[in-house]
Amino acid sequence: MNTLPSSPGAERTGGPAVRIGALVPLTRPGWVEAGHHLLAGVELAVRDVNEAGGITGRPLELVVRDTAADPRRAAAAVDELARLGAAAVAGEYHSVAARAAAARADALGLPFLCSSAVLDALTEQPTEWVARLAPAQSHGWRVYADFLLGAGHRRIAVATQPSVYWTSGTRILRDRLAPRGGTVVELDVSALDPAALCDEVAGRRATALLLLTGHPEPAVSIVRSVRRDPRLAAIMIGAPAGQPEFAGWAASLGVDGAAVPFLRYLPERLTPLGTRVGTLLRERLAEAPSFVAFEGYDTVVVLADVLRSHGVDRARTAGSWPRVAVEGTRGRIRFSRAPGIGVWQWTWPPLQVVDRDPAAPDRFRILHSG
Repeated sequence: MNTLPSSPGAERTGGPAVRIGALVPLTRPGWVEAGHHLLAGVELAVRDVNEAGGITGRPLELVVRDTAADPRRAAAAVDELARLGAAAVAGEYHSVAARAAAARADALGLPFLCSSAVLDALTEQPTEWVARLAPAQSHGWRVYADFLLGAGHRRIAVATQPSVYWTSGTRILRDRLAPRGGTVVELDVSALDPAALCDEVAGRRATALLLLTGHPEPAVSIVRSVRRDPRLAAIMIGAPAGQPEFAGWAASLGVDGAAVPFLRYLPERLTPLGTRVGTLLRERLAEAPSFVAFEGYDTVVVLADVLRSHGVDRARTAGSWPRVAVEGTRGRIRFSRAPGIGVWQWTWPPLQVVDRDPAAPDRFRILHSG
């Protein structure tokens, strides 16, 4: 068990700890860098809650479980956390793991606040037990499609891998682009090496190539091949899922990784809380915090507010989602029912299309807001 010690102030109350679980990808094939950022935000928020007196005097105790992006591990972790008496479960970055966790939490009657996974169909049926901070994929990827259209792109190639997440993203893009004269062609990277992929992109006269693939590979190899192919000198590379957000992308690709637009769930200006938290996250991570780290912090902010206001009873926690009104790092958080989405949803977090500036790859440029 990986638990976060209670703050000294909380320990002095003598009350039993309020336990919450955190699901994060900390080992491969999970996106480990995203997992570390998510966990950094969660841990910092738990520390802040405890330093402020905990949950009505009781310390908040964090129990961390590594999903490794594996749906079976995620579901098993929810089972274990329920047995351990967790008042709620938080976190997860990968949609396939979050979907399994949400289904199990719904079956067990355990509140689950999903931090970062965006797949629309997080649950098969509507549920009262699950809420989500990240925007639904259909919302964010439609904004990205609008950005492509605004930038003059109508012939889009997507380098993709078999996955419900990538398949869903491709469908959203096609549905948004087609009525406006756009086309989307899928290129399966499991059947094409980077050189063959470049041949396909050039042959189809695409003006944009979107990376719907894992990181670091095959995404890094594809970017390098495209950047070195003179036939593709004018093509825009995009990554709507956000791979360029993290420092590992810049470290692997340098200037080749710049000018790759992606979705980022941050406002142009953070709230005063967000500004303070951003400074602390930078110290904790020894690098600029990603939007995923802020999602982790906001997750605990919401749960702490709910637990203080409504107690630690699981049913009361789940029943409180529609009454949440909490100031987070990126704005005021409220949940509602969005059409076609079966969980309580923050509608909507701030959203930008950004890229890394070729003149200074550590600096981000806002290209579009939605």
